[in-house]
Amino acid sequence: MNKLHSDIGLIGLGVMGSSLALNIESNGYRVSVHNRTTPQIDNLINNRSKSNNIIGFANLEEFVSSIEKPRKIMLMVVAGTVVDDYINKLIPLIDKGDIIIDGGNSHYPDTIRRTKELEDKGFQFIGAGVSGGEEGALKGPSIMPGGSVSAWPEVRGIFQTISAKVDGNEPCCDWIGEDGSGHFVKMVHNGIEYGDMQLICEAYQIMKDVLDMSNDEMHQVFKQWNEGELSSYLIEITADILKFKEKDGTYLVDNILDSAGEKGTGKWTAAVALELGSSLTLIGEAVFARYLSSLKDERVKASKKLKGPSINFSGNKEQVINDLHDALYASKIVSYAQGYTLLANAAKKFNWNLNYGGIALMWRGGCIIRSAFLTKIKDAYDNDSEIKNLLLDPFFNNVINKSQSGWRQVVSIAISSGIPIPAMTSSLSYFDGYRSDRLPANLLQAQRDYFGAHTYERLDGKKGEFFHTEWIQKG
Repeated sequence: MNKLHSDIGLIGLGVMGSSLALNIESNGYRVSVHNRTTPQIDNLINNRSKSNNIIGFANLEEFVSSIEKPRKIMLMVVAGTVVDDYINKLIPLIDKGDIIIDGGNSHYPDTIRRTKELEDKGFQFIGAGVSGGEEGALKGPSIMPGGSVSAWPEVRGIFQTISAKVDGNEPCCDWIGEDGSGHFVKMVHNGIEYGDMQLICEAYQIMKDVLDMSNDEMHQVFKQWNEGELSSYLIEITADILKFKEKDGTYLVDNILDSAGEKGTGKWTAAVALELGSSLTLIGEAVFARYLSSLKDERVKASKKLKGPSINFSGNKEQVINDLHDALYASKIVSYAQGYTLLANAAKKFNWNLNYGGIALMWRGGCIIRSAFLTKIKDAYDNDSEIKNLLLDPFFNNVINKSQSGWRQVVSIAISSGIPIPAMTSSLSYFDGYRSDRLPANLLQAQRDYFGAHTYERLDGKKGEFFHTEWIQKG
């Protein structure tokens, strides 16, 4: 390695970019950095760098010249036009064969376009999903790279070294596939994250409003859940959040406005599911729940005019907590089953060769949805790489069957108490629909044919043979 040049360049020193630069440096690599404004460069080099292997450049041309060829330049900037702007600035400065890496939350169609445009010019491009937030970027994220296949051997060493590790130093990073596949997988990861968070919030609301549990009691439940099959990063931090107090002794979570924000990746996931004809009901409901929460002023006014049932729980609290555990677990299985079905539909649409078990391994460490549960998904695809739906896997099938009673009890309690649990109810409806050998879509097809002559197939006909009926008899 030529120490006169850096191993990699990084542009964009926000929270994620600066943390990633420090991570790369801490693993023995030399990093050139550039930022639109210089104070971030100075702070990183003079205050945060530990081994003087981060070299800052205010001038973009000098930055590019400092990187060893073939150059690896990672963009950690805001998704959208900013990425294109930097690519256009870099093109005159780099050589054929150099690699531009987009490590932001870019929309996968942009990555498909950028990969083709740069390859046509003789360059290489990688769209790498990076998950784990500031802590993950600093200590080891989950990295999901896709794009120019020829670029993977050049970046593999750095990416797998700086990524999170599980099970005996196994890196949470591997090649996803062609063009936009890496960012697509990251998008689905974020959609599943939306679903997981919504499910936890629904369990929290039932504990709080139906069971009248204190924050400390809820903290203990989530702490206990994190020691079992629900163990995950999001369950862990929920337990921490519930016990956190402000200086005046009040619980911080109770003082936070109940209006959720979002950055668009959940919406993208739901939208592409509609485009690909994939049933992604739970994640869709999680996105819609955030939109509904944002109508805070409107909801306050509505609460004074729209009355629901009074909450008067008199059952066994411990049993409901156990049922909540089962409802959360079963709903989580449905969410991942839907997410993986979406991945399979996208792979078919875009001709991607995705390693579904490998994706589960990449999500076991570093990322926001990391959990013990993901090992079971890897096992499912090891057992049957062609499995159509995770619900058909023996392990998940057994869990769902054991969880059904509690799942249905929780949904019943929430509905009768007027508590909204859109993610849990939609997941149960999906399960009941998926396990049904006959749905009322026969009537729907008859309606379509009646008003629009859209035709229908018959049970006693051949697949692909369509019929039309004149529903209004003349005379």
